Amino acid sequence: MFGEFYEPVYLFMERGGDVLYAIFGLILILWLMVLERAGYLMFTHRAALAAAKQEWEARKERTSWAAHQIRHDLITGLHIGLQANMSTIKMLIGLAPLFGLLGTVTGMIEVFDVMAFIGNGSPKAMASGISKATIPTMAGMVGALTGVFAQSLLDRYIKREKIRLEDQLTFDH
Repeated sequence: MFGEFYEPVYLFMERGGDVLYAIFGLILILWLMVLERAGYLMFTHRAALAAAKQEWEARKERTSWAAHQIRHDLITGLHIGLQANMSTIKMLIGLAPLFGLLGTVTGMIEVFDVMAFIGNGSPKAMASGISKATIPTMAGMVGALTGVFAQSLLDRYIKREKIRLEDQLTFDH
């Protein structure tokens, strides 16, 4: 059963060339970061929010300048936790198509090498280079598109959570 899955993946990676391994690694890191953010939002952030809310609710006085600064500090700390690693995710999304472009260039160099050695009359000889030019481009774009989708979901959740934070830490008793 595992062999049935492994063989097409192996052929795909071989046809795409060495750059495809780099794209695969980049996309793997991207999705590990996305999963880390999702885990943080589901578990760690909820605990941090409960602790901040408990600290704020324990205060007897909430209207002074000092109380406003403490509330601001609590909210800022939670905001920083929410935004952590989002810029890295965005950077990895931006790198994926560039790695695909690198694959395109290396594949085309291979095509030109074949043309210089054999001549341009043999499409079969150029096919390997052409696949090494197109497959990484597609892989980079697919990786970037899936990353953009995940990033937009995370950004939307983070924006809603920031609004909810400020609503939960109220000034009244």
